[in-house]
Amino acid sequence: MSDPAKWGDLLPRLISGAAMAAGGLALIWLGGPWFATLATVAGGLMVWELGAMTDRSRPDEAVMVGAVAAIILGVVFWTRDPYLVPLLLLPALYGTVRPKRPMRAVYAIYAALIMVACYGLVAFREGFGLLWLLWLILVVVVTDIAGYFAGRILGGPKFWPAISPKKTWSGTVAGWIAAALVGAVFLRFSTAGVDLLWISALLAFASQMGDIAESAIKRRSGVKDSSNLIPGHGGLMDRFDGLLGAAIFMLLVAQLTDVPSVRF
Repeated sequence: MSDPAKWGDLLPRLISGAAMAAGGLALIWLGGPWFATLATVAGGLMVWELGAMTDRSRPDEAVMVGAVAAIILGVVFWTRDPYLVPLLLLPALYGTVRPKRPMRAVYAIYAALIMVACYGLVAFREGFGLLWLLWLILVVVVTDIAGYFAGRILGGPKFWPAISPKKTWSGTVAGWIAAALVGAVFLRFSTAGVDLLWISALLAFASQMGDIAESAIKRRSGVKDSSNLIPGHGGLMDRFDGLLGAAIFMLLVAQLTDVPSVRF
């Protein structure tokens, strides 16, 4: 018989996950200023969570830096001025100049990744269209879902127990397979070739590494969740860490190769 404790977090995860998915997908579908607003708010909140985790002695300061991050994202999205894009690094630079700040390098790198990923997701939506962004998000979602269920049902050796004690190899590989299946379905709607299968699997791996990176930060900071904003999920970083990793990976791919068009 399965252990009920394994599934104790399932119901709150499903409820809050469904609410986030409904609201997020609606704003992604609308695009333009609606999706930019979502990225602005999410980016500011995640920078706040990161600051609060890595330096718990200055909670007010973390709120201030998160607010500045949101303002910068909003200005960059509103003006669409490419010369203002370097401003996205200001929250990260703050962590490098703040005297006696704990985990300075960790904060600086991850804050920069949050800002670039939020900006990049909006640019990706505008540059390559809705369905490619939905593909990216679907890969992240099914990777997480497949990993969750396969890990709890199949169990087995841990993937990286020193950092993420719950993640198993069975769940990790299940995520790659599920992502490749999403790519196979998406082949019917695009002019992409079969390379999309392994690119989807690599995207899943990037998503998992985003999860691992955030787990490492939490472990080093001595916290269980990035915050308590979302019932059953913790904070925004706990839910969007995989999306951050996938977004950074896809932005690199988009710079190195042509993203094929979508056909109907």
